[in-house]
Amino acid sequence: MSIRTPLLSLLLAGTALGAQAAEPVLNLYSARHYQTDEALYSDFTKQTGIKINRIEGKEEELLERIKNEGANSPADVLLTVDAARLAQAHDLGLFAPVKSKLLESRIPGYLRTDDWFSFSTRARVIVYNKLDVKPEQVRNYADLALPALKGKFCSRSGSHPYNISLLASVISHEGEPKAEQWAKGLVANFARAPKGGDTDQIKAVAAGECGVTIANSYYVARLMRSTDPADRKVMESVGVIAPDQKGNGTHVNVSGGGMLKHAPNPQAAVKFLEYLASDQAQRYLADGNNEWPVVSSVKTSNPALKALGAFKVDQLPIGQLAMYRTKAQMVFDRAGFR
Repeated sequence: MSIRTPLLSLLLAGTALGAQAAEPVLNLYSARHYQTDEALYSDFTKQTGIKINRIEGKEEELLERIKNEGANSPADVLLTVDAARLAQAHDLGLFAPVKSKLLESRIPGYLRTDDWFSFSTRARVIVYNKLDVKPEQVRNYADLALPALKGKFCSRSGSHPYNISLLASVISHEGEPKAEQWAKGLVANFARAPKGGDTDQIKAVAAGECGVTIANSYYVARLMRSTDPADRKVMESVGVIAPDQKGNGTHVNVSGGGMLKHAPNPQAAVKFLEYLASDQAQRYLADGNNEWPVVSSVKTSNPALKALGAFKVDQLPIGQLAMYRTKAQMVFDRAGFR
């Protein structure tokens, strides 16, 4: 029979709290809202014993939250999509530089910066109505601004980061005057005012409301793999082209992240970032969420990605792409692409 004195109880409680506090954790702020990512998190915990505490939200909300939390922020890692958003976090001084030989060896140089890394890519492809537009009319992004497609182009908002990043790549390659000329050509070819997301554009093309659009390959692959007969019918009506194969290559955007400046668990943060570059995590991203892996040696089994085929990728450094995002928004505004 044992008797616990108040002092002994306090000592035992303190020991338990100390053990609990020592449990390895990672505090993740994520703007990725994909159910398939659950496999990533559980596999990381299984491999490392590090528990993931996760807060999900919209990109702007999370950036504002981290900024307001300042040095007291519990966040270790920020994950989000689009280079423009990652660059915004960098500009706000939210990221800390990460030195990792593993990340440097596995992630191509054009897909990383000193303080944030790409872990998957999505191509900005051209989707056209097979009955209304011939594939030879839309081999390049530049073709979308030609008078032959007047009244046939539809798009989401010019203020959306996907479109801003694409225009930033045009500015980087062609210069601001030519980029603005292209943007004005797109506006002149509008079938309707910009609205909706990428899936809405693809469905509008299939329905004949417009003849051609630009969409992230992620959305195309999702429709290709859908078991919904309506989605399958949509994909039967459209063709998909990876543009600029004889030029700079198809523009790709990214999903990525970095360690935050005030991360309370920096070692766990680096382990998590390195895990995202592992073969297992790269396969999860590709097979589960229709994104291309950044590690070229990784083999995937995604039938939609296989059907889209191999293509030449624009290897514009991702940091340079992000650098022109403000100019890109100004160009779109001047062109009336809103």
